[in-house]
Amino acid sequence: MTVAAFDLAGFEAAAGTDRAARAAALDDICRTSGFLVLTGHGVPRATIDGVWQAATRFFAQPAAAKQAVAAPYKGYPYGYLGPDAEALARSKGQVTPPDLKESFNGGPLSVPDGISDPQAHQFCYQPTLWPDLPGFRPAWEAYYAAMEDLAARIMAAFAEALGLASDHFASFIGHPISALRALHYPATDGAPLPDQQRAGAHTDYGSLTILLPQPLSRGLEIMTGGGWAEVPAEADTFVINIGDLMARWTGDAWVSTLHRVVARPGQPARQSLAFFHQPDWDAEISPLDGSDTYPPVRSGPYLMEKFRSAGA
Repeated sequence: MTVAAFDLAGFEAAAGTDRAARAAALDDICRTSGFLVLTGHGVPRATIDGVWQAATRFFAQPAAAKQAVAAPYKGYPYGYLGPDAEALARSKGQVTPPDLKESFNGGPLSVPDGISDPQAHQFCYQPTLWPDLPGFRPAWEAYYAAMEDLAARIMAAFAEALGLASDHFASFIGHPISALRALHYPATDGAPLPDQQRAGAHTDYGSLTILLPQPLSRGLEIMTGGGWAEVPAEADTFVINIGDLMARWTGDAWVSTLHRVVARPGQPARQSLAFFHQPDWDAEISPLDGSDTYPPVRSGPYLMEKFRSAGA
């Protein structure tokens, strides 16, 4: 399977039958693979370079410096997660060794007024634990803000792809509880343990994921009818995929596809950035067609349960 490309700027500039055709093509991608390579994204190169360099400097630190911003207890959502901290395949019920990766994680840039659920504050609105690296926080926050803007544009395109008004999802994502994760996969010198991957086979949990892979890197694969297929890591593009919540929202018309980052002997180190877009904590998500395919769920508690299922 070839992962299709979608030109977001081209779609936004189109009108009439051209725009309708582009929306139909996006709908087809989301129904078949749930993965696309996004071009025309408009994110400034300086913003991307800034966060990429910040993440690279963070992971190059000694272990003790990274551990200084480690999550203080199991289940704390932000900060550094070292090796052996997570096994994503467990979220799909597969017991595997821990994934071969480390990560730094950050949450929303501000806490909106009126959030009364204590679980929201315990889970999504905990402080991000910032490393003592000059320039790290501003670079991270600039990229996070750019991803929020990009996610809103993608959600508007998704709405039109589903035959809805472009602002249909706006009321659900006024204060999204999205998370940004910088990932580092160390070089694999020896053979991994049986069933061990850099990131075990899983589906993402939310509405959509915006992935910035290291250009020309290899290892991201999606499950297709014919087996595992590699997703290209092209320069100046993002990889977008549908999450479980969006599949649920569309009554499974759109697919949240199983994917992994495969581990093989002799792989070089690999880095990526993943922005996990999630609607507002209290947003109630029901199938758009009004069916009873799924009962309504609140975005935040739904995400919290998914997150907890992946702990190593």
